[in-house]
Amino acid sequence: MIKNNNFSKLTDENYMIKNDNGEMVPNYDLTIISFNEGDILKGKVVKIDKDEVLVDVGYKSEGVIPIVELSIRNNVKPEEVLVIEEEIDIMVLQKEDQDGRLILSKKRAEIERSFDRIEEIYRNGETVEGEVIECVKGGLILDIGLRGFLPASLIDVRKTKELNSYIGETCLCKIIEVDRNRNNVVLSRKAIIEDERKEQRKAALDNIEIGQIKNGIITSIADFGAFVDVDGIDGLIHISELSWNHVKHPSEVVKVNDTVSVEVLDIDRDKQRLSLGLKQTQKDPWLEKIKKFKIKDVIQGKVTRIVKFGLFVLIEPGMEGLVHISELSVDPVKRPSDIAKIGDDLSVRIIDIDFDKRRMAFSVRQVEHPELGEEKKAREESRVKADSSAEESVEEIKKPVKVKVERAEKSSAEITGEAETAGLEKKAESPETDTIEKSVPAAEVKAESSEIDEKKETIKKLLEEMKHEANLD
Repeated sequence: MIKNNNFSKLTDENYMIKNDNGEMVPNYDLTIISFNEGDILKGKVVKIDKDEVLVDVGYKSEGVIPIVELSIRNNVKPEEVLVIEEEIDIMVLQKEDQDGRLILSKKRAEIERSFDRIEEIYRNGETVEGEVIECVKGGLILDIGLRGFLPASLIDVRKTKELNSYIGETCLCKIIEVDRNRNNVVLSRKAIIEDERKEQRKAALDNIEIGQIKNGIITSIADFGAFVDVDGIDGLIHISELSWNHVKHPSEVVKVNDTVSVEVLDIDRDKQRLSLGLKQTQKDPWLEKIKKFKIKDVIQGKVTRIVKFGLFVLIEPGMEGLVHISELSVDPVKRPSDIAKIGDDLSVRIIDIDFDKRRMAFSVRQVEHPELGEEKKAREESRVKADSSAEESVEEIKKPVKVKVERAEKSSAEITGEAETAGLEKKAESPETDTIEKSVPAAEVKAESSEIDEKKETIKKLLEEMKHEANLD
């Protein structure tokens, strides 16, 4: 709040007034004010020097604005900022310094006033516009009535150009952080651009389908791939999709700002991102080179890698195959490194070509003994035939068959006798049987028949024993 509101009321007519004796004296009610350090006052510029400005605030002496307290911009000249008789707002820094002077600050007053406005904009989620006045470590300084900091990472959605090139430009930004105590305001130009492009991306995504070929611009490169701007949509070319050949780092294939033709491999409509492929738009050199080779060809190659399960052999640039440890020698091999070292030349025979996976299988032992390949092929065919026969047998066992089973409904022995007569009559009834037709798996028939036979045999033995006992009596 401005303490000396009466200052603006001073005129040549009311500056001096008559006292009770009719003498002309200063109007102290308008000229002498009471204030404290930190208060904001109004003052009138009375003198401009190269290193300070004198301001009349209606105090007993004129106040001094040091040049460093003149503006939020560095290295400004006083005459570029103020003119004589201009009325300005200033903040009281010291009522009296060591020289007894009143020290003022135009810059602090402007910042204090601007913070009220900036905080209101921040609360309402509105935007602020300012001129880029300075380039500092990590970003830019904007004049928004105070010094607003725009980090380099929040300048644009793409990798930013040279920061110094922004000096003098006017930027529309969103306020993302305000800290009055630390005199800190953080801005984002990127947020404004992203909001504008969000609707554009949504419309663009509606016109993109998997399999389409699109042109894009490389925006940045990471160890795992390259980022591409396709019609305003962020896309990623994974390192595995950059080239048909092995790539150690994406920078071997593309550079920032390169224009590339890519195929759309996948679309994430929720995150508005694309998965892209660069190699899909180019001829596969492997498929072209493999036309020169066929299975059973014997060729020269160089060992490029050694692994536990074999050796990798390069027969020409981009054409590499594996010699499995079982194909290194006719004798058992414990370690592939016992057969060859990296850089050694080897004669190999092509024993398989996988066009889908773009790889080949080689053999060293079949170079001098090609019949081993035929034997291996015969063994594999025999094994496949045996496996097929076994499967047919299992299927046959699983087929249901119909069997007739005689089921014992009743089996008993009746013994009757009279106490007065000698002898004992024994009567046995034959079991009654039903014939049941039942469909059961053939594998179960044998087990069930065996169980029935055992029961019949038991009944038969029981009847024989009872008959024998009756005859004895």
